[in-house]
Amino acid sequence: MLPDRFFRHLVLNLSNGVLAITRDGRVAAMNNIAYRVLGLPPQSGDIGGPYSEVLKECPEVVRVLQSAFEASSLANRAELRLRRTGRAIGYTISKIYDDAHEEVGLTLFFKDLTRVEQIEERERLRDRLATLGEMAAAIAHEVKNPLTSIEIMAGTLRRQLRDQPDAMETLGEIIKESKLANAIVVEVLEFVRPIRLQVDRLDVGNIVYDAIEGLERGASQVEVRIAGDVPELTADAHQLRQLFTNLMTNAIEAMEPGGRVNVKVSHVPEDAEPASAGQPMSAQVTIEVRDEGPGISEDDLERIFSPFFTTKPKGTGLGLSIVRKVVVAHDGIIEVRSAPGLGTSFRVTLPVLPASASLQKD
Repeated sequence: MLPDRFFRHLVLNLSNGVLAITRDGRVAAMNNIAYRVLGLPPQSGDIGGPYSEVLKECPEVVRVLQSAFEASSLANRAELRLRRTGRAIGYTISKIYDDAHEEVGLTLFFKDLTRVEQIEERERLRDRLATLGEMAAAIAHEVKNPLTSIEIMAGTLRRQLRDQPDAMETLGEIIKESKLANAIVVEVLEFVRPIRLQVDRLDVGNIVYDAIEGLERGASQVEVRIAGDVPELTADAHQLRQLFTNLMTNAIEAMEPGGRVNVKVSHVPEDAEPASAGQPMSAQVTIEVRDEGPGISEDDLERIFSPFFTTKPKGTGLGLSIVRKVVVAHDGIIEVRSAPGLGTSFRVTLPVLPASASLQKD
């Protein structure tokens, strides 16, 4: 007969999160993966304590367990999202029976599906961008030629009507608006053009500082913190510089004068999250750009990366769409967190060695 200690070690060392509850609602077992996925710190009184109290920061899990005790059939491969952390959880529930086939508790097995969800969304985004790109490129090419003709003809008329101030003013407005429309078309073409990255090994900290030096204004408002263990990336220096410039420019423009932009660069080692489903996580670098601005409403937050969506009076709405496109091309992920009055944080996660076949070494 194997000792009870063996079975306890078996549960505690599983690669899935495991949570066992007794019939009277007390925590019988909870492994380190479970704590990590749920975002809870282990406490000395957790084992033997009421699960509703131990899991009070995860009300979604509490509701699942409460309903499971009364259910005749239990969920198999169901999913839920933790509101507090935003993580997607895949779970299975099993009832525990004793030798007399009396129900004595429940076991919840679960995995963090957030990375799987992010990868799937990234692939869906690539498909959407390809379709949108074909359509937008065709439209932009058709619009660009007439705009160029309008601008040329208006310029010709302006030279011929120098003695008519009213006509000169009207033609000047036509030329100005034509140039603006043409600039938008050029930006659309830039957005839909496939990215062919020219990559090399680079120090992401140097790229961040280069981006700050290239800011038109507000460079003194940016504070940078770079962890000492951040490795070099295989990436396109020019594209990353533009990406960081765009994020920092948006952050500066969102704030009142004197506001601070905090840029944090950190290293996520390989296999740092074994609780995640799918392939083991490779080493990654995260770059977070956080401002002290007014924040973004929940409705706008859902559309912030959509092409042509903007809250700026003269914006084209393509800046953040291009940023996300560059991140996806590097096999990375971009996330945003914000709330009115609490500022906005953009977090870019890039693999140290991207797997995309589109990357071309110089």
